[in-house]
This record gives sequence, structure tokens and C-alpha cells, in this order.
Amino acid sequence: MTLLSIEDLSVVIHRPGRRVAALSGVNLTVEPGEVVGLVGESGGGKSMVARSIVGLLPGGSRTTGRVLFEGTDVLTMGAAELESFRGHGAAICFQNPRGALSPTRTVGRQLVDRLVTHQALAPAPAREVAAELFESVGIRSPRRRLDAYPHELSGGMAQRVMISLATGCAPGLLIADEPTTGLDVTLTREILNRFRLAANAERRGVLLISHDLASIAEVCDRVVVLYAGTVVESGPGPQVLDEPAHPYTRALLRSVPDIDGRAVIATPGAMPLLSEEPSSCPFVPRCAHATELCVAERPYARTLSSDWSAACFHPRSGPLAESSESLTGHLDPPSPSPTEPPARTAAVSTGEGTRPAEGTSSGAGTRSGKRTRSVEKTDSGEWTRPEEGTGGEVLRVEDAHVVYGSRFGGGGHHALRGVSLSVAAGETLGVVGESGCGKSTLARLMLGLVAPSTGRVEVAGRVLSEVRGRELRRLRTRAQLVFQDPVGSLSPRRTVQDAIGEPLRAAGVPAAERVSRVAAVLERMELDPSILGRRPHELSGGQAQRVGIARALVGDPDLIVFDEPTSALDVTVQAQILKVIAEVSGDRSRGSVFISHDLATVRGFCDRVVVLYLGRIVEEGPVEEVFGNPLHPYTRALLSSAPSLGAGYGGPRVELTKDLEEADAAAGCALAPRCPFATDECRQQEQELRPYGASLVACHRAAEIPALIER
Repeated sequence: MTLLSIEDLSVVIHRPGRRVAALSGVNLTVEPGEVVGLVGESGGGKSMVARSIVGLLPGGSRTTGRVLFEGTDVLTMGAAELESFRGHGAAICFQNPRGALSPTRTVGRQLVDRLVTHQALAPAPAREVAAELFESVGIRSPRRRLDAYPHELSGGMAQRVMISLATGCAPGLLIADEPTTGLDVTLTREILNRFRLAANAERRGVLLISHDLASIAEVCDRVVVLYAGTVVESGPGPQVLDEPAHPYTRALLRSVPDIDGRAVIATPGAMPLLSEEPSSCPFVPRCAHATELCVAERPYARTLSSDWSAACFHPRSGPLAESSESLTGHLDPPSPSPTEPPARTAAVSTGEGTRPAEGTSSGAGTRSGKRTRSVEKTDSGEWTRPEEGTGGEVLRVEDAHVVYGSRFGGGGHHALRGVSLSVAAGETLGVVGESGCGKSTLARLMLGLVAPSTGRVEVAGRVLSEVRGRELRRLRTRAQLVFQDPVGSLSPRRTVQDAIGEPLRAAGVPAAERVSRVAAVLERMELDPSILGRRPHELSGGQAQRVGIARALVGDPDLIVFDEPTSALDVTVQAQILKVIAEVSGDRSRGSVFISHDLATVRGFCDRVVVLYLGRIVEEGPVEEVFGNPLHPYTRALLSSAPSLGAGYGGPRVELTKDLEEADAAAGCALAPRCPFATDECRQQEQELRPYGASLVACHRAAEIPALIER
């Protein structure tokens, strides 16, 4: 029997003065032991499908169609049936972990309660099982974390707790709504492999909702693509992701950055918000292949081959990498692209963006002998790099240590250990590493929100610890932060105009000047002035992030720190926001720090990169050098785990062993417990950064690693 069968599901949400057609005629199945990927942009209806399955539709919803779980329609279940069904029949792992976790109870207590309710365990053995579940999703020191509250966890850690809560119920169907958002590449692979294991070994069905196409490509049996509440393509994962038929699927895949350094092309326009079921193809305004037929009629799913269908009158054919089609939306058949010189001599223009010419680096831009700048948009929508700017240092961190004290007065957590780095005007520095390595602490340190236990931090030539009062407040305006959560970083009580103008008000800028400067930065972010009166809940994720960038820019700072600015956004919006960030960081009078676990974005975006592991810098250098010739085993392991829709990382791969306990490791290399090349010297002697070519590496065996891998 089919585990889940969604048949012609339509959901219309009624609000006072507003009507939204969230889903229109959706058909989808999940078999036992199968992993189905549900992909598309934010607002496309992915989460609404998940809520329909577990009977958690918002108030005012009207549904038609059926949602059958093992033959029983969920939409007709009573309250008692739904209570039993949720958790045991189907469990959902929500996208916003902090919003789904109770802030007043420890995460261990919340998981133990789930185990007691759904698996009938006694409290003591349930706590042991809870610790094992935490360990299975990669939580360090799992027994200690059982007593932590949600606000004490990083975003990635909270996401892992949410996954434990869902899997702990032992459901027949596991629904994972953006489960890898905020997770680093090594943990993303582990979590997705766990979903694959749940399908293979436990015969569970898994519905994996994600905008991370490169990650889910490795674990999904089938992929379903949603656009504006309609299924536009469905079929076997390799078929849909390698040779997509629908123009939207192809555009979606072009927006995905890749570790191989290929160019990214953002899809023009935005997805429509429908009030009625569409009578024509909803992708028409953004499609390069739309004709009058697409405007007059709605295309329904047509079979292309066994188990593969697309809702398109003009399906594409062939691998995406060989296509030369345009992405400019119009109603006439596309005309051949004019033959123009490429945007930069080191690349040749193709329909998929820019590809390196023979004899050049595979990354986005060349960095041999001269630092190049961040990406810019050309007329074709591709990313290139302007010439290098010159300027003095805007940030210097010297031998900084940060120790967080324990709640009970003893011990403490050493978040950063001897970090030293600098950022020059006109430069973009990337910071990468696993969740919990100290990236966010480093961001707060740069902004003066955390004081170093030892060491010093200079911003715009002034030491933060040496200034006080009004002078410190003025100095802090020279460094601004763009947050990971675009909506959560904005006050729900303030309008957009108040949010953007707040730094100016705090600096004492007159009201008339504030208005003009807010208007100017809003125009720079390509936002309509009509949003100035809106509040955060009335903004899309992309709009909220543009507002966050505008707020950081309005005071004309010397340094902007981007802390995971695109991790909560879908790939098409991410591509659009990255172009905005590229323009901002291209200002030669300003330095930028780009903190991310997305290695592909860092490679195509930054000039230099530092790699953090448990609060230490283990490798630093020009981004093409570090990504093209990684020397530290940890850097090589990160690149080996990076998901890819293309060739991916082509060098010798390293896989680290699992070690979930946080050892002090002050007497030796912090990576030694996980490193396959560790020796007694590594375990006993702390590794200092030393030069190897253009890079600095904290490994005394760095030169030997390639030969050791080949053995």
C-alpha cells in the first residue's frame, strides 16, 4: 500500500480582505522506504504541503482533494485521531527550530517527553535514548546538551535538536522542512544520510523539503518541483536534476552556487502570489520560452517518460550544462544571443554563465599574483569581478581569546583561541567552518558586542577596549552586521523606515537628513518606497534581507560583517541577494567579512578565506589557493563533503573520524582526535600557523598530506 498519496489537493486561505490560493491541484506520492524531495522557491507552497499532511493548516483554510496516509484521509480526521497520527503516523521537523522549541524547558526534557508519549518509555531509559539521538545527529557532548535551553544553542545545534525530536517519535512518514538550513557541509551530509538510512533500514517514507538542491540530489529517489502552488515537474532525482524539462527547474538549478566555481545566474522577476487557481502557466512572466498558448491555457502534467512528467507546453531537453538558452522573460520564442566579448578575458560566455578558458583557474575570477574583487552583475546576468581596490586596514584582530563562563561559576567554554586576522578596505574576507567552531562569536568580537578575554580588536584604527561612552558608540557605527535571520533581526514593532533609520537616529542625524538617506539606500537596494510603512511580518525573506543590508549601509560604515546572510533564503532569492552584497562589498573604501558554511558561495565571492576549527584558525590564504590546493586535513575534509550538482571538489578527499566530545586540546592539535594523519607529536604539541606558499597552515604535516592520501 502507498504510504502517502496526495490527490488533487488545493488549499485556499481566506483572510479579512485577502484571499490566497496556496496550493492548486497538487499530486504527490511517497512509498515506504522512499525519499522524495520537494523543492522550489519560498512561497511556492512547500511548507503548506507539509502542514496539510499533518493537519496543521492555518485558520481560514479551505481544502479540496485528499491526503491519504495508508488509505485514510487526514483531512477528515477528528481531533483525537490527529493527536495519535501526529508524531507516530507522521512527524514533521519544522524549518524554524527556535520557534518550534519551547523556550522555558530544556531540550532534553522536550525530547524525553516525546519518547515517553510516543514510544512508551520510562523517563530514565528515555533520557538514555535521548542522549543517543543527540549523538546520532552530531551534537557534541550530547549528555551535557540535554540540560541546555534553546537560547543556549547555536542555530545549527537547534536544528539538530529539532531533527532528534522528529525522529524520536519513530514515525512511518518523516517530513523534514528545510532540515539542513544553518548546518555546515559535513553535518549536512551526515543528516541527509540519516534520512536515507531511515528509508533504507527502517522502511520509513521521507518527504524532504529543501531549497538546497545540491545536498538533496545525493539522497532523493524522486524530486517534485513546486511553483506558485502547482507541481511543474516530477520525476526520478537524477533525471530532474541532470536534464530538467521545465524552464523553471532549469532556472532554479542555474541559481545554485557550486564548489567548482561556476557562475550563478539569478532568475529575473518574482513568483506571483495567486488569489485564484491559475488559468495560465504561472511562470509565464519569467519564462524565456513562453508563447501565447502559455498565456491562454494552463499546462497540466504530461508524461515525458516512465515516472517523469512536466507541466509545460514547451519542455526543454538535454543536460543543463549543454544548454545555451536565455533567461529573459518574454512571450516570443527566444532569439539567438548576440555575439559579444565575454565580461572578462579569463572566461568564455555560455548559456550557463561563465566558464574558465583553457589554462585558467576554475574559480570565479583569477587571483594569481593580484587579488581580485567580488562578483558584479553583467548585462547577461553573470558574475564577474571588478579590479582591485587599495586601502588601509579597517579591522585588525590580534591574538584574541574569548571564554564564556559557565552558568554555575566553574569551567567555561573557550570559544576563540588566539585568533589573529585583518581586513583591508576594498577586501572581502571569508570565514568558514563547522557549526560551533566560533564563527558567530568572531562576528560579535569584530563588532565589539563581545569583549576578548585577552588580545585586542581594532576597528578603523581604534582599539575597542580603549574607548568608552559616546566615543565607543560612534566607533561601533563604523562596523555593522547583517544578520542570519532577516525577519528575526528586525523589530516587529518598527516599520521599515524606522528600522533603516535607527542607526542614523542613534548617531544624532537630523530627521530631514535621515529621511533622504533612508530613501537613497532604499533605492540602492532596489526596494519600492511603498514598503517603508510595512513591518517585518509583511516582508518576504528577500525583502527583509535587503532591508537588513540597507540598515547596515545607511551609516556608511568602514566594515560590514555578513553572518550567514543567505542561509535562510531559497536559491533564487539567494542569487539576487548575493548580487546586492557583491555590489556593496565592491566599494573600495569599505571592508567586508562574509561568514558562511556555504563553501561554494565563499569561493565565488571572497578574496581571502580563513578556516576555523574549534575556535582556532587552521588555514588562511587567497580563496583560490585554499580551495584549489587545500593543505590542512580539516580544509580538505570540508571540501570533500561539499555537495555539488557538477564535478565538485576534484582533489584527493579526506574523511574525518567522528568525535563528539569537546576536548580541551590545549596541549595539541584540536583536530588530532578526528584526523587520520595524526601522530603523537600532533596530540602533544600545539600547531601554530606557518607559511606554505601563499597560505598559512596550522599543521606540521601539511606538505606530506597529499602523498599520505595517495597511499
